[in-house]
Amino acid sequence: MAGNIGQLEQYDRFLRRKRLALLAAGLLTAAALLVSLGVGSMRLSLGEIVQALLRTGEQKHQTVLWNVRLPRAAAAVLVGAVLASSGAVMQCVLRNPLASASTLGISQGAAFGAAVGIIVFGGGVVTSAAASATVAVNNPYIVTLCAFLCGALSSVVVLAISRLKRSIGPGGLILAGTALSAMFSGGSTLLQYFSDDSALGAVVFWTFGNLGNANWKELGFLTAVFAASFLFYLFHRWNYNAMEAGADTAQSLGVDTRRVMQASMVVYTLSTAAAVSLVGIISFVGLIAPHIMRVFVGGDHRYLIPGSALAGALLLLLADLLARVAMPPVILPIGALMSFVGGPMFLFLLFKERGAHG
Repeated sequence: MAGNIGQLEQYDRFLRRKRLALLAAGLLTAAALLVSLGVGSMRLSLGEIVQALLRTGEQKHQTVLWNVRLPRAAAAVLVGAVLASSGAVMQCVLRNPLASASTLGISQGAAFGAAVGIIVFGGGVVTSAAASATVAVNNPYIVTLCAFLCGALSSVVVLAISRLKRSIGPGGLILAGTALSAMFSGGSTLLQYFSDDSALGAVVFWTFGNLGNANWKELGFLTAVFAASFLFYLFHRWNYNAMEAGADTAQSLGVDTRRVMQASMVVYTLSTAAAVSLVGIISFVGLIAPHIMRVFVGGDHRYLIPGSALAGALLLLLADLLARVAMPPVILPIGALMSFVGGPMFLFLLFKERGAHG
């Protein structure tokens, strides 16, 4: 009896540490959000931020906050949360720690779609401000739509391969995504080769990733996308926990692993393609954030999914903050910054995985 009580107390302490980790991630994300709202060419104190949020402060503070900084920070939070929570789920169902939007070809497919929208359908450049490295694009919704459709197409092809070739396995799906990435990259290069300078500049700028492109209507859509995907993932959290132990174990517990994998891939495709199509290529968030949270909460998806969402939001907020303050008034491309961090992390995980398999 005493032994059972001791095990229960140990389990309670185990869960308490996970909850504290989630609380710490939430507090850090909130702090990063406040810093992001206050830092810039016009610095705002905490009191001025609160007043501007309540629309009781100075008009210039309200304009800066509501029209520039808050949409940008909200985009960082939502995009980071979507990519990271989806990445955690894909790494589970594909049984591959390297699964992400980049390795499954969604990012490269979206880049090809953006190139089609800009070069073929006329979403071209109208102005460029060299001081802030910004580019305005005609009819941006064509670019967004094409990016979303091609990003989704990449994952649909991978999903079709998994249905038609059942023996291919999760590792084979990653290889299929890599092959599609190469094809889409080649298509983007050919389109850029035959484009004029203004369209070429717009395509290159889109691939940099830009959180400042999102407006409130698009952020409302992205909020709905995140809420729907997040609730779906949480609904299947116990299935993911079972699948973490292996397909045979999950099936013995009554989990239809193939159906859960395919449904999760559909939700993953739609959510990540929507995020990437709105802000451009921001790599490795869905790869890094889940692995960071696994250190603190383990592989329990009751905590890993929300923890990954918070970690993704925090990573993207910090990256955007660095992009804005490193070389003012120039805003560095956030996609490039994330690649600098994610590239070494990808290599580390690759060698770690190879070492685990001898």
